Amino acid sequence: MSAPKGPHDEDELAGTEQPFVSHLIELRDRLIRSLIAVGIAFGALSLWPGPGALYDLLALPLVSHLPEGATMIATSVISPFLVPLKITLLAAFMLALPVVLYQVWAFVAPGLYSHEKRLVLPLVISSTILFFAGVAFCYFFVFGGVFKFIQSFAPKSITAAPDIEAYLGFVMNMFIAFGLAFEVPVAVMVLVRLGVVSVDKLRQFRGYFIVLAFIIAAIITPPDVVSQLALAIPMCLLYEAGIWAAQLFGKKADVAEEAKQGGDA
Repeated sequence: MSAPKGPHDEDELAGTEQPFVSHLIELRDRLIRSLIAVGIAFGALSLWPGPGALYDLLALPLVSHLPEGATMIATSVISPFLVPLKITLLAAFMLALPVVLYQVWAFVAPGLYSHEKRLVLPLVISSTILFFAGVAFCYFFVFGGVFKFIQSFAPKSITAAPDIEAYLGFVMNMFIAFGLAFEVPVAVMVLVRLGVVSVDKLRQFRGYFIVLAFIIAAIITPPDVVSQLALAIPMCLLYEAGIWAAQLFGKKADVAEEAKQGGDA
């Protein structure tokens, strides 16, 4: 994310170098603060609503579409204890994610130029919001359609009894897939802002991206039409949103940069 260095940039960072040991100490402190934030969130979630309630909430989209009387099962002896604990830890990490990202940003900020600092913080905030939006979209809109579609094909002679560990792995994979898919506008903005690709090139690549989105959706999601369309279509729409945002904010950034250079001259 670095731009060509000029005299002004070199003066800006002059005297900010620190010994390697100082960087390690600061990194340790940032990691400790992040772990403390995750630990506080874990303790709060353990008290309320509790690991069991969190798993019930996570399993609700599947349980609501199981046949009457069917329940989920645990094939391992420690699964009823370990799986809810894992979910609580993951929920705690997501709850503390703003603090963790702030610690990452605070660690790298001293080594960035002013124009890079102005770019990093909005990207961190927007990428966090978009990731949470992808997870929420998957939970509230995708899971219901996917599980309903799958259960509609299940023979009546089969009693559905999903394993809780397998369900946790499935949910985490889907959450990561949709969370990363919703980062498409951020990726497009970064590529344009760094000069790697232009907005015109992105428009020309639109048709290829649509094909690529459906290929990615077919690989990542389960082999059903609902989940594949639910991932591919938002990716295409978000690609268009990224082009629009790059065209709008890229021009503003260029104008501001030119004005700054004119003032320095």
